[in-house]
Amino acid sequence: MVLPNLGGPDGPESVQPFLRNLFRDPAIIQAPFLIREGLAWLISTLRGKSARANYAKMGGGSPLLPGTIKQADALKTLLEDEHSDLDVRVFPAMRYWHPFTEEVVAKIKDWGPDQTVILPLYPQFSTTTTGSSLTAWKNAGGGAAQSVCCYPTEENFLGAHKELIEKAWSDAGRPENVRVLLSAHGLPEKIVEAGDPYPWQVKQTAEKLMADLPQFGDWQICYQSRVGPMKWISPSTDDSIIQAGEDGKHILLVPIAFVSEHIETLVELDEEYALLAEQNGVLGYTRVPALGTHSLFIKSLGKIVMSVIGTEQGLRSGCEGLKCPSDRRGCPHNK
Repeated sequence: MVLPNLGGPDGPESVQPFLRNLFRDPAIIQAPFLIREGLAWLISTLRGKSARANYAKMGGGSPLLPGTIKQADALKTLLEDEHSDLDVRVFPAMRYWHPFTEEVVAKIKDWGPDQTVILPLYPQFSTTTTGSSLTAWKNAGGGAAQSVCCYPTEENFLGAHKELIEKAWSDAGRPENVRVLLSAHGLPEKIVEAGDPYPWQVKQTAEKLMADLPQFGDWQICYQSRVGPMKWISPSTDDSIIQAGEDGKHILLVPIAFVSEHIETLVELDEEYALLAEQNGVLGYTRVPALGTHSLFIKSLGKIVMSVIGTEQGLRSGCEGLKCPSDRRGCPHNK
């Protein structure tokens, strides 16, 4: 089993190479090769110093891989406990730093499993995340596999979010006048206009989740982590926080598209946005944790795995009956 994820630098010296790998991906910067290479070098050089400073707050490197390894171990334990006939190995495969997809493909070929399941740790599909990871698998010679494209409304995935939201609210003293901000990673508008299904899938997650949390009637989807001068999808998390301050709200911020803690939760959400909330008169700012190894999230992954084992090799959704609109041409099922 393969768990693709973004990856992150493992030390100060790998920050700039990691950023360069990220921005040279044609799924991220859609430009001719030479232009893309130049932009990747420029962006990684300009952002290297500030990024190293942020990673220094986390010990010098990203906690994403250690967190993913914990998720992999928890998933392996669950599957073996519930299905004693299975011999399971779970391999994290990072897109922009070690262990690269190519390294994981080599390990899997050495092992020689009967079946390979690819389960990206991106609940909502985007051409820039899951799409890029599946392309990397193919380019690395990964071979046939049962692959999962998305699981934005899987019941246990939503249940894990629900439990964490309710606990964070309770731990904060059950404040009144709450606005729930469901923050997802942003995308440039041109990628969405080309048919990427990501915002539509984020909306499905949000609507189904919040329908089961009627005590929080005031909620909003917003998008974080904008990079560069391009126009990105809105509303931005920054603007949503400022508006919540103007409206006299207590913010309950949920990283709705992140399943692991990393720089965009531990620094961007916990420090930068917390400060922005304070500066703009927000009544209170409570950040809900990412899913991590929450038992319901691991149960969700296990259920999805078992639903595809033994099926025809190919790509399928982890949510039965969910279908992206036909104009979402970036959805692999609409091509």
